[in-house]
Amino acid sequence: MNYFRAILSGLIVWICVSLSFYILDQIPFIKEFFWLQSLIAMFGIIFFGILGAKIYYKKVSKTNGLLLGIAMSITALVLDILITVPFVEIPNGRSYYSFFSSPILWILATINVLSVYFYWKKKQNSLP
Repeated sequence: MNYFRAILSGLIVWICVSLSFYILDQIPFIKEFFWLQSLIAMFGIIFFGILGAKIYYKKVSKTNGLLLGIAMSITALVLDILITVPFVEIPNGRSYYSFFSSPILWILATINVLSVYFYWKKKQNSLP
């Protein structure tokens, strides 16, 4: 596994998801409903994960998609620990516990891993 490319792909996914939640939180009707924001982000993360996988697999093709998806999700979770929680969640009255105990976070991470895995699997099946 090319760790630099895996971390870069995870960074891209984290930025896309963070921007999605930020933009959705600015839309008057949607900002009142976290479940709706989460549902939209769940669909979005499929495409963000595939984008990250495409970037990774441009130069490295032998890495298992499940391992790449896990590495990308771990990268995003580390960025959540270092940036999202202290600079977004805590100033809004939430905590590390409330953020990391949210099932939405773990659903998003799982969808990301599965998206990357299925992208890789499809790519493997299309090879001669």
